Amino acid sequence: MFQGKFEHTIDEKGRLALPAAFRRLLSGDDLDDASVILTIADRCLAAYSIPEWQKKVENLAKLPQFDARVTAFKRLFIGCAQECPIDKAGRILVPMDLRRDVNLQKDCVVIGQLDKIEIWAAERWHTCFNEMADQARSISAALSEFGIPL
Repeated sequence: MFQGKFEHTIDEKGRLALPAAFRRLLSGDDLDDASVILTIADRCLAAYSIPEWQKKVENLAKLPQFDARVTAFKRLFIGCAQECPIDKAGRILVPMDLRRDVNLQKDCVVIGQLDKIEIWAAERWHTCFNEMADQARSISAALSEFGIPL
């Protein structure tokens, strides 16, 4: 399970060092064949382990293929997805087009979200975080409607 928030930077070549706790979850002790799938999700990038990505793809394949909403979602979610190997230093090279699409430059925030990692441009994260904090009571109430007491 991915959890926690880490402030990081992307270097001039577009490399991002993944937090050590996340690297272990993605690859165990072996970085030789470890990769993540990066895609665009809600103003940020989402990084999935290969097994978790396969689950998402299988679920999407079960949806009605002629529904315009499904098609639009797949164009964004699947169409933007790129495999990014984790190098020996625990870094991924974030592709230029994905960085551009979410305005990810140098300072970023990496947060765990149970089954995935989100990578946010720091300024955008702080804006969204403040908005969420302002809505904390109503968000908590909405979750209780799903039977999740907080």
